[in-house]
Amino acid sequence: MNFAQIIKAANDEGSEKHVPDIEIGKGYKSGKDIVRVVVGHDMLHPNTVEHHIAWIELYGVRKDNKQVITLGRAACAPVYSNPNVRFQINQIGDFKSFHALAYCNIHGLWENSLEVAK
Repeated sequence: MNFAQIIKAANDEGSEKHVPDIEIGKGYKSGKDIVRVVVGHDMLHPNTVEHHIAWIELYGVRKDNKQVITLGRAACAPVYSNPNVRFQINQIGDFKSFHALAYCNIHGLWENSLEVAK
């Protein structure tokens, strides 16, 4: 088995929502570029000790050389925090796409991607 076989995407989704939703916007106070990653945007994911999103990671692919850059990782505590993370990205125009991973402690690793408009 290779790594790609363990990562699930939207077509693997069942009744619970695990696919990380990626949005690009401006920060409320700073006006800086923000990439927001949310699991359970349209339908909430459970957030209990027994079943929760443990972490979210964000990667960017540079336009010029296609280098993959790790932009950040956020750990989510069950019950006390929600899988709704904002990453402030410097030089956002350098990236052609963003890719998010989210880990559910029961259902595994989930991914989604967003191509940046040119």
